[in-house]
Amino acid sequence: MKFVVKKASNGQFRFNMVASNGQTVATSETYTRKKSALDTIASIQQRAGGATIDDQTTD
Repeated sequence: MKFVVKKASNGQFRFNMVASNGQTVATSETYTRKKSALDTIASIQQRAGGATIDDQTTD
């Protein structure tokens, strides 16, 4: 996995989480400051490893 930070045409920043096969698996909201996007990435990197699964399907 990797995070790809991009600058949108309106000057704001967003990032994609990209799998090793090149597929985008998540896209962030937009941020007015690049630092805010990078801070969010750092938070995900620190906290996501222990994330639980909340399966709300009826299967």
